[in-house]
Amino acid sequence: MSEFIASARFQPYRLPLRAEWVSAVGSFAAREGWLLRVETDAGRVAYGDCAPLWEAGTEYPREANSALEVWCRRLPGNRVPAGLSATGTLIRSIMVQPLPAAHAAVEVALLDLAAQDAGLPLARYLAMDDGPLEVPVNASLGAVAAGTAEALAGTIRQGYTVLKLKVGLASVERELELLRSLILAPGVGLRLDANGAWDESAASRFIAGCAGLPVEALEEPLANPDPAALRRLQDMAPFSIALDESWPEWDAEALFADPPVRRLVLKPPRLGGLLPALEAARRAQAAGMEVVVTSSMDSACGVMAAAHLAAALDNGLVHGLATSAWLAEDVGMAPRIVGGVLRLPDTPGLGFAPAPGFA
Repeated sequence: MSEFIASARFQPYRLPLRAEWVSAVGSFAAREGWLLRVETDAGRVAYGDCAPLWEAGTEYPREANSALEVWCRRLPGNRVPAGLSATGTLIRSIMVQPLPAAHAAVEVALLDLAAQDAGLPLARYLAMDDGPLEVPVNASLGAVAAGTAEALAGTIRQGYTVLKLKVGLASVERELELLRSLILAPGVGLRLDANGAWDESAASRFIAGCAGLPVEALEEPLANPDPAALRRLQDMAPFSIALDESWPEWDAEALFADPPVRRLVLKPPRLGGLLPALEAARRAQAAGMEVVVTSSMDSACGVMAAAHLAAALDNGLVHGLATSAWLAEDVGMAPRIVGGVLRLPDTPGLGFAPAPGFA
């Protein structure tokens, strides 16, 4: 028997951080957004997270709010989609202005319902196979200048093998000095994110200065991410240079035809959801690029969705999804992380369990 969407509503949230999040593109002390709740006429419930962050390339919050209001009027009465293509078809048939964070929330909620209907965890529904429900993740430690030896040692004891640090907030020489002073266990690597802080000269000095350090990757080194300059940086770097927030503005055909760097970072709210991110991942991998999925301090619901995408890729890389500990409050239960590995629930759908105030 056909199942239909009976209701759709969204609830605002403001989640304070335990400490201010600082990067070269700005800082914030709380994460704001909306939790979307969709219910069917059979009583099944699904969720999606709308977490706009205009600094990272999404729409402004007021635009997302307006779009969600329209989506919640248009969703009820529609048949619950069965299959990835049916989900895309439904979204296109009732398309609101394609704002990425709002679009991602609606898409995840519909995929949650479809995966529930199929009796599969969302990762396996996306991958169309019986893949793992575990994702290795990096620790997110904030700015290199703000770290302490105690915090670093504690993170390593928790089993993380990749530590992510923000750079580009002080001089190249000072940050290299700080990186060299870190006491790391054998086998622990550094993932560095400049958030577009440098020109090519500064980025080149930084990369050269990383010689001897266990750098695993450097994200967004250039304020002006010119392909030719990025290629020169990648040619000199013994580690992966990664594109993150800048690449959705590129010509996709040119990027995947001749990638200037080794790695692509995916943030589903920036791309409009899991399906566009999955398509980008497949194109990047076909072009020989590494693909990493990350969170922008998203709520537990948003992290859960991104983790299902990372699990569906099953590419053996460490993903940037251990961000929930930064939040002093959350909209629900965050995915469990043990020994540097995020473990998804073995239940149909997204598996998100909302807090009492968001059920």
